[in-house]
Amino acid sequence: MEVVKDYDVHIDSKKHVTLRGAKYQYYNVREYENGCIMLEPRELVTPETISERTLEDMDQAIRNFKMGKVSAPIE
Repeated sequence: MEVVKDYDVHIDSKKHVTLRGAKYQYYNVREYENGCIMLEPRELVTPETISERTLEDMDQAIRNFKMGKVSAPIE
């Protein structure tokens, strides 16, 4: 794999690191025991549709809520 950029960074007071000229807004971070950190770009996309089953489950949840079929409050 060819190195495209090579520079040093430091962690600021809020434990943030700034990536210069980053091509993506979101990255997946993996930190290994030996101190290596792997960044993989992520592109967040809106799902094309919500599945029919999910819509049915949501409708059923609202019907249950309106009928008072709800669980006890969670602390």
